[in-house]
Amino acid sequence: MLDIAVSRVRASGTAAERRGALLVNPGGPGGSGLPYAVTKRAKLPEQVRRAYDVVGFDPRGVGHSAPADCGPMGGLFASPGADPLPTDAAGERRHLTALRDLADDCAHGAGPAALGALSTEATARDMDAIRAALGEPRTHFLGLSYGSYLGAAYATLFPDRAGRMVLDSVVGPWSWHDFDVRQAAALLRQREVLFGWLAGDPGRYGLGESAGQVRAAYARARERLAARPVDGFGPAEFDRAVYRALGRTERWAPLGDGLRDYLRTGNVAKLRPAAPFGDAASRNYEAANRVVKCADGPGPSPRRVVADLRGLRRLDPYPLVTGLEASACAYWHHRPRHRTPLGGPRAASALLVASEHDPVTPLAGARQLAARLPGARLVTLRDDYAHGVFASRGNPCVDRATTAYLLTGDLPAADVTCRGAGLPEHEAR
Repeated sequence: MLDIAVSRVRASGTAAERRGALLVNPGGPGGSGLPYAVTKRAKLPEQVRRAYDVVGFDPRGVGHSAPADCGPMGGLFASPGADPLPTDAAGERRHLTALRDLADDCAHGAGPAALGALSTEATARDMDAIRAALGEPRTHFLGLSYGSYLGAAYATLFPDRAGRMVLDSVVGPWSWHDFDVRQAAALLRQREVLFGWLAGDPGRYGLGESAGQVRAAYARARERLAARPVDGFGPAEFDRAVYRALGRTERWAPLGDGLRDYLRTGNVAKLRPAAPFGDAASRNYEAANRVVKCADGPGPSPRRVVADLRGLRRLDPYPLVTGLEASACAYWHHRPRHRTPLGGPRAASALLVASEHDPVTPLAGARQLAARLPGARLVTLRDDYAHGVFASRGNPCVDRATTAYLLTGDLPAADVTCRGAGLPEHEAR
């Protein structure tokens, strides 16, 4: 028996306005949904707040729902961490050894029972149990990022009980390792856009007047940190900072400031995250992330892991491999026989929402998942570069289309395209 922690903020409207309960998930896998009922609800349009009880929950293995613990995770939380990017055969062997150690630590820390029990399919069944406990005939759902994957699983397993399903920033219907590699390639494309953007304000950032010059400055920063980390901040920490920044354009300027300060003075303060990577929350997130991904389907072979690392290095000398989390599944102690079912002729429909240039969940994934959900519609925010769209980007077109669906249950007659704001403007000097 496993207890699931649930939170609820009741609808603020009249009984006549009420549409039911809207379950929400912030992503991950590994993200805590318990506070998300409050934080996401605060951003929702007023009509949605009046119509729905917003219900958050910590998925199994996360937060207050039997949190997973994988101990040191093969040195993942070392400070500074080992350089995550192998560049030769010896480095590749060390990388595989670290993945094996991570898998062993999870088997020891989480336990063999958890390795098979903390799957997305099991969490989807927990969602249906929450629906039943609330006395609701249908599950209405808003899922961001991994939450879209979870919502698609629910729509596939419980098509007759799926209500209004909004899948925002969509994880594609691929194996987790395939998704991670596609994401890594998309992040390289986004980083090139970032380099060009930073070159647009050389007076502030001082990194160069062309994308090539900024790219060279970036390489110098990473190489120096690899050679001589600063107070526990080395190449692994640098890559995590860049990985986090690339998905939200409002983080680009602070990243540029951090690169400038480090190259000029050696100070990494503006590159460091606000919360330390090894705190309890991040340890639980990283553990749950690996356990869920490796429970959701067969993992890659070690040979495939190395081949994909080499493929990414052929694209760029410094790819971001921070998000290749499912690589650890190559050595996982639990071997699932099938992948999480996502879509099919009997699956419920959904409204999918995506940003055109989101590097974290590339648009191709939304298109492929939409094709697997009968009657699904896709709302695309063109000329946008961020992760998280509905009630996040402040785009009236996206918010109107999504709100109308949540209030009426009627999907748009066709896919919807909205115009985004483009890249952020540089501050006037």
